[in-house]
Parts: sequence; C-alpha cells; structure tokens
Amino acid sequence: MLVTLPPDYRPSDAEEFMNPLQLEYFRQKLLKWRQDLLREAGETLSSLSEGGIAEPDLTDRASVETDRALELRTRDRARKLISKIDQAIDRIETGTYGYCEESGEPIGLRRLEARPIATMSIEAQERHERMERVHRDD
Repeated sequence: MLVTLPPDYRPSDAEEFMNPLQLEYFRQKLLKWRQDLLREAGETLSSLSEGGIAEPDLTDRASVETDRALELRTRDRARKLISKIDQAIDRIETGTYGYCEESGEPIGLRRLEARPIATMSIEAQERHERMERVHRDD
C-alpha cells in the first residue's frame, strides 16, 4: 500500500497507534538514517584509502593512527546500527514495529521518535537492564 505523508506530518497520540501514516513516517525516518550512515561510511572509506600515514614526526603519526582507529570503531558501531535499522524496517513490513517484543504492548511514540530502532517499551527495557546488572555482578 502506497502512503503519501504530508510534508509537516508528525505522529500523535490522538491517532490510532501504528496506523499507515505512522508506519510510513518511521519507515522514511529509518531509511534516511540508514542512508546518512552509509554516506558517512563511504566518506570514511575514501579518506582512509587516500594513502598511508606520511607524518615524519612520531607524535603526529601516533595522533593520525589514533584518529583512524577511532574512526574505524565509529564505523563498526554504525555497521551494527545499520543492521538494527534493517531489522526495524523488517518489523514495519511484518506489522510488529512499535510493539514491545517482550510484552506486546505499544512502545510509545515519544520513545520511537527518540530511538526508532527500539524493540522494548521503557518498562521492559529497564527490567532488562536491571537483570543485566544483577547477573553481571555474579
């Protein structure tokens, strides 16, 4: 089903949760986020492939190597984030997007607006994090 969003559309609690407009809004938001991450990754790849480190000074060379390592770590995090974005898009296609994977309850528009890849409601996420802390201390 093709849904066209009005240019100023924002999901609201006054409408049915995860109606076609809301689903399309979040799908477009996720696709744009994914596109931005891929563009940044391409820029990183081109800057890293420009050549080796030509700094004669050891301190400058260490600084460049540190910057590159940090950039690569950032790109790895972006790669994992792209995977989560793809999973969220899949949930939109299957009709499970916006609902907590633990309780089945709606996640909430404000949470999805802030973190469109969220898979749990705030309450379920807090329980999950508490359990992680308890088991981490073992």
